[in-house]
Amino acid sequence: MFTNSRRQEERTGKYGTPRLQYLQELVSQFQNATSEESKERIVANLANFAYDPYNYTFLRQVQCPRLNGEQLLNILELFLDCITEPNEKLVEFGVGGICNSCVDPANAAIVTQCGGIPLIIQCLSSPVRNTVNYALGALYYLCNASNKEEILKPEVVDVMRRYAAAGAVSVSFSNLAQAFLDKHVDEHE
Repeated sequence: MFTNSRRQEERTGKYGTPRLQYLQELVSQFQNATSEESKERIVANLANFAYDPYNYTFLRQVQCPRLNGEQLLNILELFLDCITEPNEKLVEFGVGGICNSCVDPANAAIVTQCGGIPLIIQCLSSPVRNTVNYALGALYYLCNASNKEEILKPEVVDVMRRYAAAGAVSVSFSNLAQAFLDKHVDEHE
């Protein structure tokens, strides 16, 4: 499932497309896509790449024009832009990409610096189960000493406690929320 440089070289072959170039092509396809279905497919593909630690640095290197302007962004910022879209699939795959990639502290720092925490917190109230699961996981990895105040607001901790207590409704919500509480919230708060 995970790869390394040697394994990637074997899989790509002598004439295959290097990973950085392939990801750049995916981003270009996303930028030029006219159908929502194409955009969804591409973001889902990018989110899958975000799962493998081998790709973490590539996610920060691929540059593309921002969706609403000329500024450049990396794939992590593309995921954040997707979270602001009205299309629930783009939101799901965007926050999924963030969740998959923010295990890496450098990626987590970019997500935080780009204002991703409030966007991810909004995903906790999504009607889409996967979106909520990804938001719970992302917040688990993003929460640290430098941004605890932003994440551990009373309303967020309350949502986490409600999800943790909702094991009968969703075991995954309950387990993820409980792991978050165990790691980041003092029992006496």
